[in-house]
Amino acid sequence: DQLFGHVLEFRPQIDGYFDDWSIDERSLRSMRGTDGPIRFALGIHEQALYLYAEITDRNVVFASMRPPALGGPHADAVTLVSSSPPYLRERFEFAAEAPGQILAHASTTDSAAPEPAIIAYWQDVPGGYHVEARLPLSSLGTHIGVVVRNTDDPASAGVPSSSFTSRDPGAFVTALPELTSTAASLVQPGMRLTITDGSGWRIASAGELAEMTPRARPSAWSRFAYGALVESGEDAALAGPDPGGREQQSYVAAALRGIEAASWFRSGEDGRAIVAVAAPVMSGNKVIGAVILQQGTEAILSLTNQGLARLINVTVFATLIVAAGLLGYATWLSRRIRRLSVAAEQALDGDDLRRTLPSASAGDEIGDLSRSFSNVLRQLGEYNEYLRTLASKLSHELRTPLAIVTSSLENLEHEDLNDASAGYTARARDGADRLRRILGAMSEASRVEELMANAEPEDFDLLAVLQSTTRAYEDAYADRSFELLASIIAAPMRGAPELLIQMLDKLVDNAVGFSEPGDSIGIGLTSTESFYELAVTNPGPPLPDKMRSQLFDSMVSIRQGGDDKHLGLGLYVARLIAEGHDGNILADNVEEGVRFTVQLPKPENDNVQ
Repeated sequence: DQLFGHVLEFRPQIDGYFDDWSIDERSLRSMRGTDGPIRFALGIHEQALYLYAEITDRNVVFASMRPPALGGPHADAVTLVSSSPPYLRERFEFAAEAPGQILAHASTTDSAAPEPAIIAYWQDVPGGYHVEARLPLSSLGTHIGVVVRNTDDPASAGVPSSSFTSRDPGAFVTALPELTSTAASLVQPGMRLTITDGSGWRIASAGELAEMTPRARPSAWSRFAYGALVESGEDAALAGPDPGGREQQSYVAAALRGIEAASWFRSGEDGRAIVAVAAPVMSGNKVIGAVILQQGTEAILSLTNQGLARLINVTVFATLIVAAGLLGYATWLSRRIRRLSVAAEQALDGDDLRRTLPSASAGDEIGDLSRSFSNVLRQLGEYNEYLRTLASKLSHELRTPLAIVTSSLENLEHEDLNDASAGYTARARDGADRLRRILGAMSEASRVEELMANAEPEDFDLLAVLQSTTRAYEDAYADRSFELLASIIAAPMRGAPELLIQMLDKLVDNAVGFSEPGDSIGIGLTSTESFYELAVTNPGPPLPDKMRSQLFDSMVSIRQGGDDKHLGLGLYVARLIAEGHDGNILADNVEEGVRFTVQLPKPENDNVQ
């Protein structure tokens, strides 16, 4: 609750502004107000006490707003409370009828009257107001406190904010002139002597630290090296006098506990070093204060010793060379590994898995890794080629045995068979028919590849083709509803419309297979700068994340159960047709279900958007 009076070098002008106070703005003390923070400071100059206060107030109420019939001025006010316990307490109140110079009122428990010896000024600012005043020191007691009253209603007394919590304010602390004069006579040049009371409040200060000469100032590199390799010390800014007037550094706190302590500080900007010591002042067994002595030094051996500086420079230079060499070697290795990784990814994304990877001829470990990758990719390419031609090979190899089985069953049907034999023959005939359909589906991909290679491209309107096929799907799948949504009025296209219809048949058949009767299947056509985007959306179950990259491969299916009519070739055929038109196809989960999107490039002379 104690307040500190800063010694001012110059007399401030009483105008409600702080810029002419010869102390740092950090010296302002803060306390909580009703509408926001309150900051204030007390200063002393030539037997006068100066008060400056910044108050946050959303609604400033002046004394003139108080109706005369209600008595005293219940308005926003700043009050300086003075007492000399246990004697009478006196209050100096600063309330304004309007911004500008104001008249202070002095009051006790018995009387109240204007005080013309006090000069005060009220300055309105956005969000509140400032109060600045000058009071004679002779009219004040030993204890001083600040009270700010904030009222939003001229008829109410307002809510006070006080700098003290007890009934009386704390003792007012300021520098003692006699003690300051004695300290000045004892301090030596280049030193600073500070004396505090038992609570750490600064009651005397004399002397200034010597400025460091440019010659003695160490280089920035030496300061960095010393701080990194030896010890950095505390920030030199912390060694200066506390702006609030109360010294609270760790070594000062130790001295106030009766323990001599020392600390040192160093500036990271100019390398300036300050050594500080603090000793307790005892009265019997009681600590009544502390004496602090600070001195700047230009001769810290570890900074100015040229031999140490050269040793550090050579060591760091050699370390940098070795680090640069290791970094370069690591960068070279990482770039080789990165090129190998990119080449392997490109090989997996494309169709050519027999390519030679980078560094395959190198004799180191990366070369061995490259050759191993190339061998794996070559075997993977051969296996993929085998899988790609497996359907057509099986279709070709099984067609003749199937024809023999079918003809044998037809001949057997003309023989006299009992009921059991006839039933077995009928089931065998159904199985042969299902096998024929499976072989037909397996050979469809090969036929599509041949058709894509031999198809004659023609110009047609893709939107008209979609409109026609959508109407056909409505007839073919009467238990589903189809909706065509197109954001363009025409879609000129060059390609094979029959194959695109076959691709759309596969996508719609897939959508019907993963939907229920009564569901709606959406067919959409949009246009970008370079592509037409054909989308088929069904409300079926979402796609598993691990299957999205394999969904359009040959003989891959995610249908549940044992449906032998679907070998996972439909989406593979759709992909072949899309890629045959220089497009691509992808699938994704959307809010409506699952959407298959086909991107088809526009003709070069197409300007339809």
